[in-house]
Amino acid sequence: MERSLPRITTLPRPVFPRVEELPAPSWVRAHTHVWGQLSYATRGVLGVRTRVGSYLAPPQRAIWVPAGVEHSTVSTERTHMRSLYIAPGVAPWTGGECRVLGVTPLVRELIRAVTRLPELYDESGPAGRLVAVLLDQLGEMKEAAFSLPLPRDERLARVAAWLETNPDDRRSLDELARSAGLSARTLTRLFERDTGLTFRAWRRRLRLLKSLDGLEAGDSVTKVALDCGYDSTSAFIAAFRKEFGTTPRETVRHAAQPEGRTV
Repeated sequence: MERSLPRITTLPRPVFPRVEELPAPSWVRAHTHVWGQLSYATRGVLGVRTRVGSYLAPPQRAIWVPAGVEHSTVSTERTHMRSLYIAPGVAPWTGGECRVLGVTPLVRELIRAVTRLPELYDESGPAGRLVAVLLDQLGEMKEAAFSLPLPRDERLARVAAWLETNPDDRRSLDELARSAGLSARTLTRLFERDTGLTFRAWRRRLRLLKSLDGLEAGDSVTKVALDCGYDSTSAFIAAFRKEFGTTPRETVRHAAQPEGRTV
């Protein structure tokens, strides 16, 4: 289901919170904002895609999209999303890069509290001070490795797009390189130039990120592992822990959150 963007042209306050229930699947076409957006999933997996990368936020992670960055969004499962629209002048991050961030328990509770504020909250009163604390805490959040840089070279982009759709493809580096009209050595060199990752590391991260939707949907770890091209559950779990620092189930585990105001 394609979603329409809210008809907001200016923010009523420097930090404007929104709560949305997203059907499965849902998406928004490429667009930009004149403000930054922090989107946070308490249920479901959020996906943001830009010209240079793909970013996924399983529960209790958030995606930051700076002002002016063209992006599209997608969620394959029913998703409960809380967003903060943040004016550039008060945004806690500088630069034009998207990032995935870990949401601490304190930030989670602050977002819930700010979500309950009236649209025109008193910036000079307790509500404004609460928002100021939230902004301070947002700046302390740590970046998480739930992002995937995308190659710029058209030949590599075709290989990457195929593997994104078919993460269980078992073809070797040599075979994939030949399909792109390249040698394995050239594909490896260009991939590292464009993404900063070796092809092997990029492919591993892609497969692990692709596993998040199945895990959040409640599929067995064995099924998810096979769907993502792993020969065994143990190999999948070991790779997941090495890449993200947690087990697959720990990554998508979350507590139910009450709903707030929806715009």
